[in-house]
Amino acid sequence: MLHAKPVNSSMSPTANLSLFKSDPFSDPILYRSTVGSLQYLSFTRPDLAFIVSKVCQFMQGPTIDHWTAVKRILHYLQQTIHHGIFIRRTSSTDIHAFSDTDWAGCPDDKRSVSGYCLYLGSNLISWSSRKQPTVSRYSMEAEYRVVTNTTAEVMWLQSLLTELGIFSPTPPTLWCDNIGAMYLTANPLYHSRTKHIELDIHFVRDQVAQRHLQVRFISGTDQIADSFTKALPTARSAVSVTISMFMSSHCD
Repeated sequence: MLHAKPVNSSMSPTANLSLFKSDPFSDPILYRSTVGSLQYLSFTRPDLAFIVSKVCQFMQGPTIDHWTAVKRILHYLQQTIHHGIFIRRTSSTDIHAFSDTDWAGCPDDKRSVSGYCLYLGSNLISWSSRKQPTVSRYSMEAEYRVVTNTTAEVMWLQSLLTELGIFSPTPPTLWCDNIGAMYLTANPLYHSRTKHIELDIHFVRDQVAQRHLQVRFISGTDQIADSFTKALPTARSAVSVTISMFMSSHCD
């Protein structure tokens, strides 16, 4: 694949990888070793977080479609071989987090995919893309679960910075594109859709009530974490473009 034809995206937006839609791949060991290497690469390439997490789910029984998806990643790397994380020098200690989910995104078990990313100033320092451990009955529930996980990551980061003597003048901001999930962070009332996630609600709501965190709405088109939950069209797949647009208008 050293001279493979480059492509502009790591996964086609129309691709829908499944356990059962293709014939078994003839060399599972090659698949596992290649995907294992990509896992290391994703430590410094947030644009690969979603697709690498996706192909990792088929280690036990890879199919031809799965191997085609892995080769697509290698084609994409040819196009973006010089991409990486750029750390800017900045005096800002503000923490901004973005959370998103693809409700029932897995065609096999209907579990949702969670994605989040955290910024210290204008620098991306933490991100995640993974399938949720349980099935969510409503899109709001799936969104709220990733809000909870993101809040836990924000609280950990804030605790670490405090130990290092770094303090932010404003509470961290969590950007969410789901109105229902955002309202749940401040609304103490429950209804039939939220009784079974009561513990999560208490955790996030307490952080908001104590003004340790502020949750704000952001439109889906500006949601940076969207790239951690699904394959996007080429025009939106460049995470760095969206990052620069948002951070220049909110964090300078």
